[in-house]
Amino acid sequence: MQPDQPSNSAPNWRIALLIDADNVSHTKVAAMLAELSKYGTANIRRAYGDWASTGLKGWKTKLHDFAIRPIQQFSYSTGKNATDIALVIDAMELLYTQDLDAF
Repeated sequence: MQPDQPSNSAPNWRIALLIDADNVSHTKVAAMLAELSKYGTANIRRAYGDWASTGLKGWKTKLHDFAIRPIQQFSYSTGKNATDIALVIDAMELLYTQDLDAF
């Protein structure tokens, strides 16, 4: 979705950043937010994962540093990706309840 913008100004989109922390390195957060800032503001920032997992240990300081809200998703069974489903459900809720321009 692209809101109307004057051709001489940068967009000022309202952006929801939803991160599958199980599949994205914490080292990429600064670059992601820098890229998004070219288009607008990521007002909604969430990262999904099992935060008790040792694999997400590096994310913990990044969450605080970049004001990203951690969404706990327990891994109840092997081979199932509950994190993806939780992220998609939240994305659909935000789509219908928030006035956002981009995800």
